[in-house]
Amino acid sequence: MMVYTVTFNPAIDYVVRTDELIIGRTNRSRSEQMLIGGKGINVSIVLTELGIRSVALGFVAGFTGKAIEDGAAEKGVETDFVHLESGCSRINVKIKSAEETELNGQGPMIPEKAIDELYAKLDKLADDDVLVLAGSIPDTLPNDIYEKILARLSGKRIKFIVDATKDLLLNVLKYKPFLIKPNNHELGEMFGSELTTEAEIIEHAQKLRERGAVNVLVSMAGDGAILVDEHGKVHKCGVCKGTVKNSVGAGDSMVAGFIAGSAEGDYEYALKLGTATGGATAFSDELAKKEEIFELMKQLD
Repeated sequence: MMVYTVTFNPAIDYVVRTDELIIGRTNRSRSEQMLIGGKGINVSIVLTELGIRSVALGFVAGFTGKAIEDGAAEKGVETDFVHLESGCSRINVKIKSAEETELNGQGPMIPEKAIDELYAKLDKLADDDVLVLAGSIPDTLPNDIYEKILARLSGKRIKFIVDATKDLLLNVLKYKPFLIKPNNHELGEMFGSELTTEAEIIEHAQKLRERGAVNVLVSMAGDGAILVDEHGKVHKCGVCKGTVKNSVGAGDSMVAGFIAGSAEGDYEYALKLGTATGGATAFSDELAKKEEIFELMKQLD
């Protein structure tokens, strides 16, 4: 088994901490940090921490693209990006003050030729490989590219993991994704309703299974998570205790933990490892580290 992650619009996250942010004035930072970002890349980095090999795919451009590629390699992640001939991979500015403010870059234009290059790389995936598609689709790509990728690979026994919202998710259910991970609000949006009880969440997660999803993992912030597995069995897990420092990448980390935990086919363990891995990122300034993950696992035994 090899895990492949796709990040269509990777970024350098420029994290700035300041005591106060005053609009229209020159502000001074207290500290700065540069991290490579993008949902698929985050999944790959955390999988590496958990001892699972993966290959990060996607598009990079310019000197920022080179920095993303080098940064992934430093984290032990194999990469096979498509290199765009013009533009630069985006920089996302994240200002952490009394409140958190983000300014996300748009990213480079992605021509048809580059999309074909990505398809050629995806065509090499084999039976029993895992493919993670995560995040929004940039304006420069067809908005049905998730469907096109899954349709293209649907003849192989590949485990598709799709972490996206509403229509992006609903439109791929016919390809029987191995895992989808909406939160409780996104789950409600898919059915045009607000879900207020655990029973309602389970009922609607079951509906997504009926439409084709193999496993449905619903994250519920402070209320933990619910997994309806491929056998229709419901698993529940509370949250880990800790001080939340960072919301970026926690969901991606949960996906990585679930992938690692489900390798043995034990879905209860997969849910716990996903929960602990998401918590380890939320309680850290960076993505989860192995020691922190397994320390939090003790809370879930």
